[in-house]
Amino acid sequence: MSDHDVIVQPAPVPAPRLILLFHGVGSRPEDLVPLGRILADADPAAWVVSVRSPEPCDLGSGWQWFSVRGVTEGSRPARIAEAMPLFVRSVRDWQARAGVDAAGTTLIGFSQGSIMALESTQLPETLSARVISIAGRFASPPRVAPPATQVHLLHGDQDTVIDPRYSLRAAETMQALGARVTVEIFPNLGHGVDARVAARVKALVV
Repeated sequence: MSDHDVIVQPAPVPAPRLILLFHGVGSRPEDLVPLGRILADADPAAWVVSVRSPEPCDLGSGWQWFSVRGVTEGSRPARIAEAMPLFVRSVRDWQARAGVDAAGTTLIGFSQGSIMALESTQLPETLSARVISIAGRFASPPRVAPPATQVHLLHGDQDTVIDPRYSLRAAETMQALGARVTVEIFPNLGHGVDARVAARVKALVV
């Protein structure tokens, strides 16, 4: 939990639900506030927080969970593993503040934020009941089916930053492992969030 996180909506403690949003590399928590407001309006009893990544982005403005400078398919998993303890701590700190356990928590990530949220489903501990990935990917194919976490993969078919095939392949692999997973590809959408994605996220959360 950081003083720089943006509380979109506080709620009484203990709250029934906690919704955490995680932005992409080079972005800020404020960038996901419009989506957070949609979710807050739909669920007035929930805490809704847009979380700031811990490190300044080394490619310009904004923030990052891990550096993408010179990143490769081989080096990405190690960078994520190094960043994961802080990600877990952030989730746990907000759960403690809101009085919400993993069963009442939803993690929503965009791009690098979704990479972190997706990889958290491969940990031995359960962080959340639901992970919604927008324009994201696993660093490497998922290895286990998270027993208590639903995974939803949303992706634009015109995404040139993270290929939508990563979401399709992840869904196939997770289904084969026995995970609860859905995937939805949005026509004519690049690397971003539009009204269709926001409506889908709202439907998944509420």
